Amino acid sequence: MKTNFSKIIQGCMTWGAWGKQLDDVQMVDLMHHCITQGITTFDHADIYGDYSTEKDFGSAFAKANIDRSTIQLISKCGIQYTGKARSENIVKHYEYTAKYIIWSTERSLKLLKTEYLDLLLLHRPSPLMQTDEIQKAIEELKTQGKIVDFGVSNFTPTQTNLIATASKVDVNQIEFSLTQHTAMHDGHLDHMQTHGITPMSWSPLGSVFREDTPQTQRIKVLLDSLTKKYNATEDQLLLAWILKHPAGVHPVIGTTNLERITNAVKAQDLDLELQDWFAMLIESQGHKVP
Repeated sequence: MKTNFSKIIQGCMTWGAWGKQLDDVQMVDLMHHCITQGITTFDHADIYGDYSTEKDFGSAFAKANIDRSTIQLISKCGIQYTGKARSENIVKHYEYTAKYIIWSTERSLKLLKTEYLDLLLLHRPSPLMQTDEIQKAIEELKTQGKIVDFGVSNFTPTQTNLIATASKVDVNQIEFSLTQHTAMHDGHLDHMQTHGITPMSWSPLGSVFREDTPQTQRIKVLLDSLTKKYNATEDQLLLAWILKHPAGVHPVIGTTNLERITNAVKAQDLDLELQDWFAMLIESQGHKVP
């Protein structure tokens, strides 16, 4: 991997039509706040906002007076979404022909108002992926300077190995949180550590604030005591739990709340004690470790 991504990554999925519907001024302010806090990496996908959020971000970025070399832009391609923007798509599916990967990447560059992506990810694995097609696209995009690093998202270790036979995989962006921690047990994070692949985790706060279940209830009881012990917020503790894993996970946060963004960055300063880390895992699992 050539790019130094910020440890906390700002996810932009909810900046546009699929969320807060921020205008140019609000996006510019949010970009500057993130950068001031040390978050310099912004995560996109072509489909966000029914293929509209990259354009909205690019419009704001062009007005933000931000040195492109000081930030990192990520985007993803491959999902063919069945929204208004792609009315020809009868069913949701995936496409990874060389022609489509190149076309989609060039479209993202145009919309984001940038000459290159620091990282291009294949958004989800397709049963019909052909490594030679993917290799052709990635080699052309790298040769032309349109992408720096290449990776995958939501790929299993064996699917990642398949792609890696043709193209070097720098990153795998997966779901990983205290409430969804199977990546620690099914080989995902082990595989990434073994092969020098950087893990990024989407939905890093899991379901703690979204759902009221026995699992989240147990976690919240413990967090209540830990917030006092560490003088930290609940979301900081959830991020600190991820950050302690030796795989070196980069959480991709989705909030647009300025205070929570600031809190997320401060989570890097928390070093959970060993038994507290396991206590959080135990409350998530609902039973002791074996």
